[in-house]
Amino acid sequence: MTDRRHGQPTNHQQGLLFGLGAYGIWGAFPLYWPLLRPAGAVEILAHRVVWTLAVVLVLVAAGRHRRGRLRALWGRPRALATLGGGAVLIAINWGTYIWGVNHGQVVETSLGYFINPLVTVLLGVVILDERLRPVQWLAIGIGAAACVVLTVDYGRPPYLAFVLAGSFGLYGLAKKSAGAGAVDSLAVETAVLAVPALVYLGILESGGQLAFGHVSPANTVLLALAGPVTAVPLLLFSAAVGRLALTTLGLLQYVTPVLQFGVGVLVVHETMPPARWLGFSFVWLALTILSVSGMKRARRMRMPAVTEAAG
Repeated sequence: MTDRRHGQPTNHQQGLLFGLGAYGIWGAFPLYWPLLRPAGAVEILAHRVVWTLAVVLVLVAAGRHRRGRLRALWGRPRALATLGGGAVLIAINWGTYIWGVNHGQVVETSLGYFINPLVTVLLGVVILDERLRPVQWLAIGIGAAACVVLTVDYGRPPYLAFVLAGSFGLYGLAKKSAGAGAVDSLAVETAVLAVPALVYLGILESGGQLAFGHVSPANTVLLALAGPVTAVPLLLFSAAVGRLALTTLGLLQYVTPVLQFGVGVLVVHETMPPARWLGFSFVWLALTILSVSGMKRARRMRMPAVTEAAG
């Protein structure tokens, strides 16, 4: 920690600021993507990939340690293959989110990130053969009940939310398995996606359908800013990870869907009938149970270590 007496923020306080910055920017995404219209969702996705790769390459070129890590990563074929699969998953996630937001489904997209922790726990059981505690099963059961209520309310399953939660949950598993740093893995993922993205943009240009450079200078700049807008919160998040306990990060992650939900209800004025409020309430109850259980478990695991250190 830095010295409080000199008015400097502590390491924890810095982590909170970085974490809130990252999750706050992600939470404001529903306000940004509609600004890029009339570009379609796939064109926006392609620009996001290409311009994010450009930003990441600048970061890699500016840091010798990043270049070294990236060279080491190229020598790990299995990790590269895993990140290639992760690239497909994040493209599905980004594209689905952009399409949902730009088609007036902000609340449903926020639901995807609310249920993501529940999906991640469930993926741990299905894929990693983890065993859940009874309270975790309770949270998943309440989350399943919420999905039933929301399916009845929407008249269909909340497909956008399921795709977002599932793709991001699997993406997290891929990243964990690859064991690569945030910037390094993003460089590989966007490099994998850049070729089809550039081909698609070329097809649009040849057909006279490309928005970039043909709508207005503001639209062109906003499309190019999709790269920094993607990279900056990721860097802030990486800085927060090194300064905060995982339990704190786990609670901060709800800032994003809360802000997205707020944009959908208060800014976009999407309809929220009583049944939809009930379904979201079930989701929030499940997340509360999961979070409280996680904090209690983390506290119990810290206590023996503290006792041993004191002894």
